[in-house]
Amino acid sequence: MTHEHLDLYDVAIIGAGPAGLTAAMYCARAGLDTALIESISPGGQLAQTEHLENYPGFNQSTSGYELSVIMHEQAESFGAKTIYDEVTSVYFDADPKRLNMHGGTLAAKAVIIATGARPAKLGLPREDELKGAGVSYCATCDGNFFKGKDVCIVGGGDTAAADAIYLSRICRKVFMFVRRDVLRATAIYHERLKQLANVDIVWNTIVEEIREEDGLVSGAKVLDKMTGERREIALSAIFVAIGTTPNTEFLDGSLELDMFGNIIADEMGKTSRPGVFAAGDVRTKVLRQVSTGVGDGANAADAVAEYLLDQ
Repeated sequence: MTHEHLDLYDVAIIGAGPAGLTAAMYCARAGLDTALIESISPGGQLAQTEHLENYPGFNQSTSGYELSVIMHEQAESFGAKTIYDEVTSVYFDADPKRLNMHGGTLAAKAVIIATGARPAKLGLPREDELKGAGVSYCATCDGNFFKGKDVCIVGGGDTAAADAIYLSRICRKVFMFVRRDVLRATAIYHERLKQLANVDIVWNTIVEEIREEDGLVSGAKVLDKMTGERREIALSAIFVAIGTTPNTEFLDGSLELDMFGNIIADEMGKTSRPGVFAAGDVRTKVLRQVSTGVGDGANAADAVAEYLLDQ
């Protein structure tokens, strides 16, 4: 019987957003042989943030992309090895644990899952085919394509509010469709939005249909939940900011998840499986911010070091 030779690491970190990058830095700095696996490029959702206003020590002059690059260089400077590939399945029963990727299989004594989350969709017909043709999940990425046009934001949280403020500087008119009669966004955003003449907050409203002309978004059909009235609004773009969906499909039942698909893990990132930890937006938590992702990454790295010592 032949034994395949696998690259064996002390710890494999899946995902290089703020949580994964911090975990990689802490693990490598602690002398652990660390693999950081990232399918696209370091930074995750952070890399798409135009201005960082609420991350301590960084002001409006720093973009999320710049911070991602700095974090990644820092992790590698301590010896973390970046592998650009996607984990397609996992085998946590094995000792060491196995991670299957497109480019082969990797073995690790401990694993930190920091795969983050992706923007949630409205679930409307034509939404997928009009992505990039007026439907967008990233206002800071795509806002500039709609200079001087009428657009809308769907959502009422911090991301939606920040997007509305950002778009108000570029677009002629910004409708903000909020499904309730209050904003979930933090108070500071309420004041700012009130001061913007070209932002119209439309309460108790659901987008029912995306209108399209010649393969481009031309408007939205919306429903007022209170009156039952339906109306059509001409728009060049629909920006969706209704939350996120965790990237946990590849786990295929190997860890305990909550009803939304987030990994159930304690504050130190310990999951339902020994030696497997979770950090950042992929785990069950209340606040999903760069700062909380960084904190999660540091905690998980510490928990990994302790776990490996006990082994």
